[in-house]
This record gives sequence, C-alpha cells and structure tokens, in this order.
Amino acid sequence: MATYAQSIDLLMNRLPMFARVGSEAIKKGLHNIIALSEALGQPHQKFKSVHIAGTNGKGSTSHLLAAALQGAGYKTGLYTSPHLVDLRERIRINGEPVSEDFVVRFVDSALPFIDRIKPSYFELNVVMAFQAFAEEGVDIAVVETGLGGRLDSTNILLPELSVITNIGLDHTQILGDTLAEIALEKAGIIKAGVPVVIGETHHETEQVFFLEAHKKKSTILFADTIWELVRTGQDKSQQHFKAINKATQQMYNLDTDLLGNYQAHNFITALAACDALGRQGWRLEPGQVMRSWTQVKKATGLRGRWDWVQDKPSIILDVAHNPPGMSYLLDNLQQVEALQEGAQLHIICGFVKDKDVDKVLQLLPENAHYYFTQAAVPRALPVEDLLRSAGIAGLAGAGFVTVAEALQAAQNKAGEKDILLVTGSFFIVGEAITVLDRKISIPM
Repeated sequence: MATYAQSIDLLMNRLPMFARVGSEAIKKGLHNIIALSEALGQPHQKFKSVHIAGTNGKGSTSHLLAAALQGAGYKTGLYTSPHLVDLRERIRINGEPVSEDFVVRFVDSALPFIDRIKPSYFELNVVMAFQAFAEEGVDIAVVETGLGGRLDSTNILLPELSVITNIGLDHTQILGDTLAEIALEKAGIIKAGVPVVIGETHHETEQVFFLEAHKKKSTILFADTIWELVRTGQDKSQQHFKAINKATQQMYNLDTDLLGNYQAHNFITALAACDALGRQGWRLEPGQVMRSWTQVKKATGLRGRWDWVQDKPSIILDVAHNPPGMSYLLDNLQQVEALQEGAQLHIICGFVKDKDVDKVLQLLPENAHYYFTQAAVPRALPVEDLLRSAGIAGLAGAGFVTVAEALQAAQNKAGEKDILLVTGSFFIVGEAITVLDRKISIPM
C-alpha cells in the first residue's frame, strides 16, 4: 500500500485540480459525484448535514456551526476547502483531521473507479469526506460548497438546513457577471421543503432567493432581520459583542477568538442557522451556542482569517482574495494601525489569475511597503504581471518569486512596532504558515 505522501501526490498530479489550473479542472454537472457515490454505496445518505454556500464567509460560518454542534455534544463532521497546508484540514470530525491512514486506504480503494469515472480532485475530496463521515457515524456534518452551488459536487446532499452567507462578484467567468446571476447559482443548494438561511439581505438578490424558496416550498429566513450584533471591544486574542435577538429583544454576551470586523456577519448568519436547527429539534440554545464560540479555533482548527500569529513585529495572516473580502480586511487594518501608533505597514501579497486583481489593488493603501510574490501553483498570477498591475494602481514595492523570500525580506526590514500582513489567496497564506513554522502541524 502507498504512503500518505504517495497518495497525495497521486491525487494532485493525476486528477484535474482547480487550485492548480483553474476552471479547466471543473467537471460541469453532478454525474461524476453521483457515480462516485454509487460506487461507494451512497455514503452521503448515511448522515445528516448542513449545506453552506456563499461568496465570502462560508468557511468561517461552517466552522462556527461545527463549533456550536460540537459544544452541544453532537459528533460533528466538517468539510471545507481549500486547505492551507495539508489536505486533511478539509475533513474533520469533532475538530480532528482524518488520519493519514484513512486517506491512504480511501485512495487505494478508489483507484479502480478513478480510471473509470475520471473525477476531478475536488470531486474525489468531497466523496472522501462523505465516506469518512459515514464510517465515523457522525450525528451531523457541516459541508461547505467549493464554488457556486447548483452544480457543486457537494450538492447531492439532502440537508437539514441550507445556508447562503452572502453574494459578491467572484468567479464571474464561471458563475455570472451580476449579483442576481451569481445568487441564482448559489440558490441551487435550496432543496424542496428544506429551510434556508440567507446571511445578508440585498435588493439585487432578495427576489432571487424568495422565488427559489417559494418554488421549492422552503421556509426562508434572512439572518440580518433576526439578529443584531454590536461590538464592544477587541484585542489581539478576543473580540466582544452584544448579540440581540430582534424578536425577543433578549441580549447575550458573545466573546470569541475569531477576530476581524467581517466576522460579525458570519456570527449573525450562524446564529440564525442555529435557530433554524433548534426548531427542528437540535439542542442549540443561544447562550450555549455563544459560549462554544469563545474558542472556535481550538475546537475546529480554523486558521488564516485575521490570524494574528506573532508580535514584535505583528504578523497577521488573512485569506482575503476578492474586493469585498479585502474591504473588510482593510477596515480591520486601520483599527490596528490606530492602536499601534507609529507602526509601519508591510504587505506581502500574491493572487491567482482568475481574480479581479486590479480592483483589489485599487483598495490597498499606497503608504505601505509592498512585497509582491506568487504561490507555487500554476494558477498563480506571475509576479511580473502583478508588479505591472500594482504600478498602475500606484503601489510601489519589490517582487519575489517565492513567498518565503518575500516574507524574509519583510521580516528583515520591519521593526518591532511594525505590522506585517500576508494576504491575497489561500495559497499565499498557506505557504507563509509553512515558512513561519517549519514544524507546522494541523491544529487539533
């Protein structure tokens, strides 16, 4: 039998992988995932689930729901993508990544139908997760879509609840050029008779969701009409909110290790999702749910979302990669700069080719020191192209062919009071994590 490294090498080099080659890796339609599931005995039918889609925030929302369900005593599966360092980050049970032995065993058993079905890397990851959840007998699994919703491989699930966090202009070459078109793709996860929670109300997408829910006879809930959050404080390890249920006017204290202004939207979405699950008999009382969110990172292994990993100088990692996500990130950054008077800002960034890089660059501050780089994946935007685009946007900096070199240059130049931000893509942040801790282990 192969080693774990050999199994991973087979998956990455034998199967089309979106992270490496972009849209060429997408297998349109659900026929492959249906065939894979049939070959394995329909594992997706052997556990209950929550299905989550959205442009931004679906990863954090998935981790929040998993932490809440774990905190209530349920054996909880969690599937998210992409990973930062190790594929096993994608498939967790009660916060623990699946074992290397499970991955090796699964890949070995899948070889006969890999050649027959010819799945993508993502499709095989999804069915691997479903097999793990079925084998482990989870009470419920929280499953994040990869891209879109309607044709996403995860969309063979019949969940307890569907959740759509928000809609923004991302992957427009695949999902559509308008918010309404993208919303329709995301609304494809709404199932007949299954309640759906929408994280944010928006005039361009509200009707799309209402019509789709009406067609499916699904109860639709808009989270921001149910809950309101007021932030009362934040430091380097925790932020604090008052959470108010608009219907009952009951107020709760919410203290959490998930930092960043944008997390307020995700908490509201997750609270509404817990309410909806509670009405179906799941034990998710709001006070207990919020207590479970004091240590989300420890419970579920979430990383890379306003992840403050070092002081003197401050090093912050964030996977923001599109204009809405970068806008939230820069709001957080302004607050940190205000707290650390006199700090110089150093930004290490790189992107992938299929993002709206020009719009993101226009949002970035001109007064920072920039270290432009590229991740070690074919889909990465070459640093030479990034330097040209950055120059047009009025951003000055040097180019580095690896993340390691960019990070080292920034650390050499930064003083103890300074701030180093690493951002632009999951791949940039993942490589930075590996550099910052050569003995990296997946959070348990």
